[in-house]
Amino acid sequence: MPKYRDHLPQLDPVPFLTDGGIETTLIFRNGLTLPDFAAFVLLEDSAGREALRRYYRTHASIAAAHRVGFVLESATWRASPDWAAKLGYSLAELDRLNRAAIDLLVNVRTAHETAESPIVISGCIGPRGDGYITGEQMSPDEAEKYHSVQIGTFADTAADLVTAITMTYPDEALGIARAAAAAGIPAVISFTVETDGRLPSGHSLNEAIAVLDGDDSAPVYYMINCAHPTHFEDAIDAGAAWAARIRGLRANASTLSHAELDEAETLDDGDPKDLAVRYLGLRERLPSLSVLGGCCGTDDRHVRAMSEAWLRS
Repeated sequence: MPKYRDHLPQLDPVPFLTDGGIETTLIFRNGLTLPDFAAFVLLEDSAGREALRRYYRTHASIAAAHRVGFVLESATWRASPDWAAKLGYSLAELDRLNRAAIDLLVNVRTAHETAESPIVISGCIGPRGDGYITGEQMSPDEAEKYHSVQIGTFADTAADLVTAITMTYPDEALGIARAAAAAGIPAVISFTVETDGRLPSGHSLNEAIAVLDGDDSAPVYYMINCAHPTHFEDAIDAGAAWAARIRGLRANASTLSHAELDEAETLDDGDPKDLAVRYLGLRERLPSLSVLGGCCGTDDRHVRAMSEAWLRS
């Protein structure tokens, strides 16, 4: 049964952490193979499941040590129908693996949650397309139909919410929000931006949030991920109502563009302390900011630095 679905504790004015770049950590630091960046394939065997548990334990222990909350994000960014079919999985197998991903997080929560460090479980939704480029766009109705498969599975598990990560255009995000509303599970939408602070579709963050907030299925909050703070800090209007709707950040360690990262053969893990300082610098522009984590190139070092800097301030 979901523990926090009816009241997400990260909506309170308290600090929460989430993890770093799970795929880049597993590939570049742990030496694992993830076809098409699909971490859910690790759920197929005991060695893969233990690698995931080890990854989550490392991050959850930071939250417990610092007495802050934590959002466990499932390893299912690629676990939607098109990507599963490309990797040779049937819809039945996909359903099984999405459920297994949440079951694994339930076990991690049982082992690490404390009264001072509540742990929320999120079913991770990825884009139907690449994640760096918009490509062929769906209508909101098409996106709702496509993503309802995975979201329907999560709604039937102990997941407290779903989080759509690396959304590149508003219509897909809107379809996800509608699918979550129909399934009765809260949704969070995380947009990615290019170095000019705009979505790959060309929309500004303001425009994208306005599309979703103008609908009855508006998500509980928004995040920004897979971009360095230098890419979007100047695109945020301090004091704007839409900026207050952004509650979470999962920034990249690197200042490189999406195109440059796509061509990179080595991992740019940046400077954890500098990234933490940049998060602090966004506090005035993002007054609701409370969920801190990372994306490509980040790992437990970055998350620990974020937590330490945030709590010191």
